Amino acid sequence: MVEKINLNPAVPPIPRYKDKRGVDVRYMLISPYASAHIFWDSKINELVYELEEPILTEEEKALLTRVEEAMLELINVNVAVENTLEATTNYIDKTARLLIDELNIKITSESYKKIFYYLFRDFIGLNEVDPLLRDYFIEDIECNGANTPIFIVHRVFRNLRTNIVYRDIDKLASFVEKLAQRTGRYVSYAQPLLDGTLPDGSRVNATYTKDVSSRGPTFTIRKFTKIPWTPIQLIAMNTLSPEMLAYFWLLIENKSNILVAGGTASGKTTLLNALAFFISPEARVVSIEDTREINLPRENWLPAVARTSIGVGKVGEIDLFEILKASFRQTPDYLIVGEVRGKEAFVLFQGMASGHSSISTMHSDSVDTLIRRLQTPPISLSPTLVNTLDCVVVATHARVGKQETRKVREIVEIVNVNADGTAIVNTPFKWDAGKDIFYSKKQSKVLEKIAMRTGTPIDKLYKDLVTRAKLLYTLYRKGVFDFDQVGWVVNEFHKNPVAVLQRYGIRE
Repeated sequence: MVEKINLNPAVPPIPRYKDKRGVDVRYMLISPYASAHIFWDSKINELVYELEEPILTEEEKALLTRVEEAMLELINVNVAVENTLEATTNYIDKTARLLIDELNIKITSESYKKIFYYLFRDFIGLNEVDPLLRDYFIEDIECNGANTPIFIVHRVFRNLRTNIVYRDIDKLASFVEKLAQRTGRYVSYAQPLLDGTLPDGSRVNATYTKDVSSRGPTFTIRKFTKIPWTPIQLIAMNTLSPEMLAYFWLLIENKSNILVAGGTASGKTTLLNALAFFISPEARVVSIEDTREINLPRENWLPAVARTSIGVGKVGEIDLFEILKASFRQTPDYLIVGEVRGKEAFVLFQGMASGHSSISTMHSDSVDTLIRRLQTPPISLSPTLVNTLDCVVVATHARVGKQETRKVREIVEIVNVNADGTAIVNTPFKWDAGKDIFYSKKQSKVLEKIAMRTGTPIDKLYKDLVTRAKLLYTLYRKGVFDFDQVGWVVNEFHKNPVAVLQRYGIRE
């Protein structure tokens, strides 16, 4: 009988905890073998993440080592990794059973199951961190060297220490070599820095020697999210209000240009993904990123990713600037740029000025800072080009009570950028940090601009905003969080809004 392994167990709902000391959550990562346990450790007064895997006896450890050494001579890792899960599982299972038989090893069925898991994890997966990579809630995996715990960034509980520690520097160096191999790159004492992308799209940054990092080899893996969070999930997390989302829906439907600003880990890409849900189903979308993080529920979508150089001298490098220039020849209805930092911003804003609607992100903690950044080197945009931007969304990482959270702090409309670089702005939505409430005001300059451009009465636009906010709130109340389900509702609304509103009992 072939051993079964499930790499995609159901994603559980995690309840909100008012006090971290009450947290006690357990969920499956690799069924039925590995699970995550998040709980308050009273010894260190800290919330911790414990990876639970099958416990091996000393005999089983010795047996695993023996089988692994024998398998190294036989196994073709590339064939195994590139195959389907079923074929891979069969390959590992048959090879292991063959070796155990040839070595004349007596083993119980229970012991074999445990050994099979570790063989699968180490040969096909990424060793100790493989279950972490399969955790839907983990965003980053961080190893700061030998003899120090691996830390993770969890979507709900944020920074957590784990029970995984590399005690052996050579073993850690060997793992960094494996990461390099999986990213198709090379790492050595002469070239000790690694920057690459794993086959699933996750971004890897690593160092190889003690010369570069004093604790020995290190690595950081920024995970690629296969299933991004939907707009309804953001309402459930109180990241923003239904009215804010309805406002974005109207702006995107009317080809407005939006920039999402915020600091590191403020939720910019999560918000960008959620906004992209509102692009009409027939529109052609081109996305450009450093690392694949954008995931859209649509077919007419061309995702492009920048390619880093191979070796010394930037051989083969294709940066955002080059891809962005080429993308305008692909006639996009909407252009999404993962993050603008330098010269590519000029091309993006030139595209906005010539009628290519765009959404992008940028590192900045306020609108004033962002406008200054756009107008100073290395970007150096003219005030005229900055004026093509319709609104800026400021995302922030905040602490509400004892909870770490992400919020849309404000939505700021760019009314006019003067010749001297100063800007006239309007803020239709704002978050009050003290009361944890979202406020809105009735006047929107961008909706007025849309009314003038399309001939739609402004009153109708405001009425549409309220109707869409009601629909989004109803989806939240009814627990419609599924990626495909939310995508279907939004797409159907574009085709037949009356039918969708009737289905959910909403009156215009």
